[in-house]
Amino acid sequence: MESLSALRDAVLIAPRQSDRRLVALAGAPGSGKSTLAHHLAEALDRAGSPSQVVPMDGFHLDNRLLEPQGLLDRKGAPETFDAKGLCRLVAALGGQSPVYYPLFDRTRDIAIAGAGVLQDDCDTVIVEGNYLLFDAPEWRALSQYWDVSVRLDVPLHVLRSRLVDRWLNEGLDKSDAIARAEGNDLKNAQRIDANRLPCDLLYANVGQDE
Repeated sequence: MESLSALRDAVLIAPRQSDRRLVALAGAPGSGKSTLAHHLAEALDRAGSPSQVVPMDGFHLDNRLLEPQGLLDRKGAPETFDAKGLCRLVAALGGQSPVYYPLFDRTRDIAIAGAGVLQDDCDTVIVEGNYLLFDAPEWRALSQYWDVSVRLDVPLHVLRSRLVDRWLNEGLDKSDAIARAEGNDLKNAQRIDANRLPCDLLYANVGQDE
């Protein structure tokens, strides 16, 4: 699948388990999850299904916890997230209201608790993140909540190019940007690819970055 309209239509006809429809957009770093999530939310809004995006990035563990464990350089790997906390949130998204959720502030490199809220009229929740369809303890439980699960399919060489560009845009020089992309982001991408749970839809997302 490559069309936003086809993805929108597939979401709209999917049966739901609870009051709100829950959609997972899962993919590697640089696969375009954030951009696609917001485009899909806008398309669903226009189709009469008020939608919101909930990023899993708000569940990054704090650097003060990661550093003593030697995980700061691996920030973004599965073990650097609060998977159980994310699972508790997703379990509440279907019907409970209001639902507050954390957001990640990239400028300060911290997660901020209660920075987002799900509106009462929200009909579809789009959760986007790397590990929403990850076959590992603590992450598998998420799959029971998705009404529609979408995996973004992007070739590794495209991911590499996007990720290097992302770090260049953050102010790193070329060698450091390559080191960050290859030393962490692409390792996570390969780990995601090797531990995939089944998905409902595969979306070829080669035209946009996050």
